[in-house]
This record gives sequence, C-alpha cells and structure tokens, in this order.
Amino acid sequence: MTSIVTDKRLLEVFPCLRDVCPEDWAEAQPEVRTFSAKSRLFQREEATFYGMLLLSGSARISQIGKDGSERIVNKLNPGEICALLVLSGLSGRDYPAVIEAETEVEALFVSKLSFLRWVQEYESIRRTVFGSLLEGIMHMGEQFQARQTKPLDMRLAEALLSSTSEQQPLLRMTHYELASEIGTAREVVSRTLQRFQRQGWVETGRGWVRITRRTELEELFGD
Repeated sequence: MTSIVTDKRLLEVFPCLRDVCPEDWAEAQPEVRTFSAKSRLFQREEATFYGMLLLSGSARISQIGKDGSERIVNKLNPGEICALLVLSGLSGRDYPAVIEAETEVEALFVSKLSFLRWVQEYESIRRTVFGSLLEGIMHMGEQFQARQTKPLDMRLAEALLSSTSEQQPLLRMTHYELASEIGTAREVVSRTLQRFQRQGWVETGRGWVRITRRTELEELFGD
C-alpha cells in the first residue's frame, strides 16, 4: 500500500515542508500511503501515532457521536489538513472522527510528535495548519447554516455537484452517506433522488449516482 513520491511533488502540494530541516524530516519517519476509494485512511488508532497530510484525491471527514454514529462534517482536498486532527493533537484529546477516501488518494504520514513540533517551531507550517483550521471551521459553519436555511433538494444538488464533474459524473456514495452529508434521513434522500431520476437529471444504482443532466442541477443549485 506504500508508494514513493518525490520531494518535488510533496513541495508542490505543501510548499511549507520546504522549511523542514533534514534532521527533523528524518526523525518524522515520513511515509506516503495509497488508499483505494471507499477505504478508511485515518481514524483514532492512526491519530495516536501520526499526523496526516493529503497529497492527492479527495476524502470525507465524519465525526463520531457518543452513540457511535457517524456524521459527515467536512471534505478534505490536496493541500488541506483536517481541523479536528490539529485541535485534538494540540489539546491532547482523542481524535473524534474518521477519514474515508472518496476517490483513490495518497497521503503523507509523519510522526505525530514531529507534526505537533513542526506546528510550533516552523512559522510557514503553522500558517498553513491554522489557515486550514480556520477554513475548516468556516466551512463547517456554512454547512450548518445551509442545513438550517437551504431547501433539501438544493442541498442534495450541491452535494452531487461538488463531488462530480463533467469528466467524472459518477459518484460512489450510498443514500445513507449522502443523507449524513447534507443532514437529513436516508429515506428523504431516496425520495429526492427518485424525483431527480424521473426528471432525467441523474441515474442511480446500489451505492452510486451518475449525473446525466448537469446543467439542470446547476440551475437548481443556483450556480
């Protein structure tokens, strides 16, 4: 599962790593790992030992409730760092989430102790980390507000559009996962997707949705 990525590519995604001295880099025991879509790449067990930086692909961050339920709270793209990972590490608390790959992803794993020390000692890394932290918190706030004010069909259209493109119209997510992302029940998502399908906007199957008429969804979303 492990692959080798050149320093040049690492620096293209995370330019702040340029400031890490060779001794600190070696001590961090960096390792690049590749994960297939739908697989879990980071959870409480990994957070005990590692910091993780996403290099390619996209992933979903799901928060774990006290009852063991999972709720999608954010997405992670290349060059971004999970806000919950930073906060739990700095506060000494357990990581309260799991990260699952949406597509095939590559991620850089480094020693947790090294990662936290870099945040404190390297200004460029600190700016990157806390910039990602601020954006993550703002995004979660925007999601919460959207769940309170936007109609359900608009929220679902937004979720479908943000995870697909003209070139890649297929989204591999279950109705339950979509419901968790937009903050509603699975049955509601199923009914809305059925309506979208009757309009000819999407095709659906077990564990997947394909956008067939993207323009109509963009008009519904208001893009």
